[in-house]
Amino acid sequence: MASKASLENALRTEIVQVIADALEAHFDANIIVVGSGEISIPVTDAEGNEKYPKIKVSIPRGTRNGEGGYIPYDGYEAAEAYKEEKESKAQERAVRKAMKEAEKGKKKNDSEE
Repeated sequence: MASKASLENALRTEIVQVIADALEAHFDANIIVVGSGEISIPVTDAEGNEKYPKIKVSIPRGTRNGEGGYIPYDGYEAAEAYKEEKESKAQERAVRKAMKEAEKGKKKNDSEE
């Protein structure tokens, strides 16, 4: 039986290879391996400047449970938490913007009097 680490490494390697093949086909460029589970692709922007987007593939274990083990990582749960965080930040921005607009309106009314 294979170890957890070797299974994760094999999966990560397979995922990186699939991504690299797709990027090479799309951009007609050679992928650069820049680290374990990390690749970069040399591309140019609209002005001809060289850029090197880096893609990292990781397989998270989860969070420590305090007893020497892990609470397994759940991608669906992480996606939901990220969505909620984005919505909360958007609401905070909207409230701040509304407060600024109200303050501007108040100052404008005060100066007209």
